[in-house]
Amino acid sequence: MAKKILIPVDFSEHSYKAITYACTLNKLVYHDIDIIHVFTDQNDIYKESLSNRDLIDPRVGTAKRDMQKIVSELVAMDSELNVNVIFRDGNIYTEIKKLTAVTDYDAIVMGTKGASGLDALLTGSNMYEVFENTNVPVLAVPLTDNKIKIDKIGLLCNFKDGEIDVLKQAIKLLGKDFELTLIHINTDNIDVKEIGKKFKDFIGRIIHETGVDDISYIIKNQAFFIQYKENISQSINSVIEDEQIDLLLVTKSKKGFLRKVIEENIVKKMAYQVKIPKFFAKL
Repeated sequence: MAKKILIPVDFSEHSYKAITYACTLNKLVYHDIDIIHVFTDQNDIYKESLSNRDLIDPRVGTAKRDMQKIVSELVAMDSELNVNVIFRDGNIYTEIKKLTAVTDYDAIVMGTKGASGLDALLTGSNMYEVFENTNVPVLAVPLTDNKIKIDKIGLLCNFKDGEIDVLKQAIKLLGKDFELTLIHINTDNIDVKEIGKKFKDFIGRIIHETGVDDISYIIKNQAFFIQYKENISQSINSVIEDEQIDLLLVTKSKKGFLRKVIEENIVKKMAYQVKIPKFFAKL
């Protein structure tokens, strides 16, 4: 079965950034690319354009021309690339849910803060709906001027099976040629030596189960929070900046410190504050 990536586009610079990032991923592990544009008003303008040419809304023609330009540019970069274009009417979340229910994708790659509602997928309750009601990981790509790099990957770590699962999911996009940094936020003030033992065992599991073997780890202790008056999201941000992490892997586990992540609404904050791509795993 062909490996596929789904990219929602609204023709904003944010969605173009997602397309550029997906092309970089394709140099690591090849995927066919499906690009979807959803007409988000309630008038079924695309469906009407198929059945009655006299009712074609000018927005349909504009979207088709913009989409053709995207496809032409992608094929010009890689003549072997297989690109499929999808147009739908309706709510973007609902249409993505329908599509991912019948098509296997390794990830949805999408820009954050898009002009036509893409930001809603990564904020508040809509973000949790996407994670809980689709069976596909979401790779959120922020709009920055940073050069695209995928050399150093961060993983929020609490020594759970789901964290190895998210790494396995990410490998489908990234391959294995990267440095992995495990990030543990020690909110329970556990002895560092005890955490070190956990890391030793956990790293052994990662190597055995995934084949990734270039691994380091970072521990942020409770005393650090008190001294610098940081919350969990700020602590994660500081690790990302200090370690120059290129992409962050996030699980959907609600156990342990990741439960506190959700209580602090960190995933929402990361969608706006963390200026690197985030890979949100499926359950």
